[in-house]
Amino acid sequence: MVAESIRAHWLRLQTMDHAFGLEIPERLEELCDPLKLALIVYDMRVGILAQIPNALEITANVARVLAAARELDFRVYFTRHVSLPNQLAGVAQLRRAKDWQHTASVAETRPAFPRNAPQTQIVPELAPRDTEMVVDKLTMSCFEGTFLSIALRDSRQVAFAIVGVALEVGIDPTVRHAADLGFIPVVIGDACGTGNAAAAQRSLESLAFAGDAIITNTATICTLLHGVQQ
Repeated sequence: MVAESIRAHWLRLQTMDHAFGLEIPERLEELCDPLKLALIVYDMRVGILAQIPNALEITANVARVLAAARELDFRVYFTRHVSLPNQLAGVAQLRRAKDWQHTASVAETRPAFPRNAPQTQIVPELAPRDTEMVVDKLTMSCFEGTFLSIALRDSRQVAFAIVGVALEVGIDPTVRHAADLGFIPVVIGDACGTGNAAAAQRSLESLAFAGDAIITNTATICTLLHGVQQ
C-alpha cells in the first residue's frame, strides 16, 4: 500500500506546480494521497444527528468517505463538541448555552453534551477504530485548543478532507481557521449536514469565493481515493 501511494505521488509530481522548493497543489487529485491528506469527521454525534433533517443521507455519505479512507490507510480524526459543567464553563460557553437552549438565565441551562453522555457519542454506524482518534473540543473550530494541528503537522499532512455536521455552524469556521494555519481544506459538500439549508449554501458559496478550500462531493472524492491504488 505504501509503495503504491509513493508511486502515485511521484506521478502527480510530474504535473504539479513547483516553486522555491515547494509543491503547489491546485487540483484535488494532487492531494488524494495518504502522505498528504487526512480525514476529519466533524461532530457526527448522536445528539446532533437527531436534529438534522436528512441525517440518514448525510450519515450514509460520511460512511462512504470513511470506508474509502480506511481501506487506503488515510489518517482519520473524529471531533466531538463537549460541554463543561456550568461551574467550569466560561462567559462565551454560558452565553451560547442560553442562546441555544432559549433560556433567560444561566441557572436555567444545563450542559448539553457532557463528555460521557449518550448524546455526545459518535453515531454507531461510524464507530471510531483503535487506530483513529476522537478530538474533544469546546470551540467551533476543531483546531482551537486541541492537538489536531500538531498531529497533522507532525505527520506531514498538508491537507484534510472534512465531512460531518453542521456545515454552517462548525465546519465553516474550522475550514477558515485551517486555511489561516496553512492547511488546504477539502469540503465534501454532500457529506456535510446542516440545520439551516440556506445558511449552509451561503457558507459553501463564501468558502468557494475565498478560494482557500476545495469543494467537492462524495462520489468524486471516493473515486479519487480509490485511484490511489492504481
